[in-house]
Amino acid sequence: MDFNYYLPVNIVFGRGKVSSVGIIASDHGKKALVVTGKSSTKRSGLLNRICSHLKKSGIEYTVFDKVPQNPLTTTAEQAARIAKDNGCDMVIGVGGGSVMDCAKAAAFIAVNDGDINDYIFNRLKSGKALPIILIPTTCGTGSEGNGFAVLTNPENGDKKSLRCNAIVAKVSIIDSECMMTMPKNVLASVGFDAFCHCMEAYISRIAQPFTDIMCEKAMKLIADDLPKLFKGDNNPEYWDKISLASTMGGMVINTAGVTLAHGMEHPVSGFKNAVHGKGLAAITPAVTEASIKGDPQKFAFISKVLGGNNENDCAEQITKFIDSLRLTCTLSDFGVKESDIDMLTDSCMKVSAAGISYHPVKFDRSHIRDLYLKSL
Repeated sequence: MDFNYYLPVNIVFGRGKVSSVGIIASDHGKKALVVTGKSSTKRSGLLNRICSHLKKSGIEYTVFDKVPQNPLTTTAEQAARIAKDNGCDMVIGVGGGSVMDCAKAAAFIAVNDGDINDYIFNRLKSGKALPIILIPTTCGTGSEGNGFAVLTNPENGDKKSLRCNAIVAKVSIIDSECMMTMPKNVLASVGFDAFCHCMEAYISRIAQPFTDIMCEKAMKLIADDLPKLFKGDNNPEYWDKISLASTMGGMVINTAGVTLAHGMEHPVSGFKNAVHGKGLAAITPAVTEASIKGDPQKFAFISKVLGGNNENDCAEQITKFIDSLRLTCTLSDFGVKESDIDMLTDSCMKVSAAGISYHPVKFDRSHIRDLYLKSL
């Protein structure tokens, strides 16, 4: 047995913990760029509460509230300019995965010269960023637990992660009360994304004991409690468990990576602006069915977590889970046509090389193209 595990994130977990944001921020700077989305944190009152806590602790702040559901490299660059122009010495991301990814990228761009795309594709490297504090309002992406920031280049549709330890949050405040206002369709989408993170890290060729343990625990939590929340049982303990599972999902992909389903979905949401969790719902069953031979034992575990018998019904159980969350869809629902398949395949091969290589079965371009066609 031989492996390495490193993840320098300080997690502050618990209901009501968001009230500590001012005290936490005071350890990292004097003026914050608060990055958030266009409306949800305002409607819920969370943004005002956070700003009030910052003010009480003597922290100045500037708000950037223009993050869309699939953040662009240009969005992060705009946020970084505002941080520099206003003398911000830390970044606080308040929102879902898109917001947190944009906040992380802005913190990076603010102190690094050059084109962000060069860092994303590893043509340039840096180990510095402004201090980052993250407060997730959805339980899905796990961005609060890793050093990834997924961005789309508007010039060519490339959707790929900036990856470095510098953008691991100094502190992630995980307060499930911040998530309870999510619409049920959003909960279903982000919850399935979290399940896919755990499943893909579990079957990854670079999985290791620590990630396997977390994956198994998190998949059980999501399978047991996400359907209850989706059906309207708002037991706070269920919210805690799903929040914990989401964060673990983010942590495991930091080490074991994602595999082909994510690799194939990123071009879809990059070019078609699809909701990420729904894109995964369209793609994952076909990818699973074609992958079982790569690790039957682990696919059997996944099936049993979802109520199945063994590896042979794993894809069927995933489809039933998707149906139970009302996420059933195809790529055609996002406007993907057969004429788009070659372009999507080429993009997948370009931006998702790691995910393809981590997958338990080695697929070439023709296999990936066929899987896109099956998902139409």
